[in-house]
Amino acid sequence: MTQPEGFVTPEDARTVCKLQRSIYGLKQASRSWNLRFNEAIQEFGFIRNEDEPCVYKKFSGSIVSFLVLYVDDILIIGNDIPTLQSIKTWLSSCFSMKDLGEAAYILGVKTIEIDLDDS
Repeated sequence: MTQPEGFVTPEDARTVCKLQRSIYGLKQASRSWNLRFNEAIQEFGFIRNEDEPCVYKKFSGSIVSFLVLYVDDILIIGNDIPTLQSIKTWLSSCFSMKDLGEAAYILGVKTIEIDLDDS
């Protein structure tokens, strides 16, 4: 990266800047963020799906949680609300995030909630 305009001093005109972290919008920014996210979510006990690397799963007894990553959006699915809340709390301690509430559409597909306990 060349030095920003107004930052160059005559004695350091040929010096370049070394990026310590990726900048949003650069080609490698999404890969860098994905690697960081992958490390963090695996620390929380999620396992990356071998067939679909943007899907993570976590099983704890009868509690099942899935985390689906799409670019920089995350969909959390599971059968235990307190567990889902703890996942969101943990993620917000690791990353700057905003909870958008329940998903109404995912990639253009309308979602519905089905309660299988009453069947």
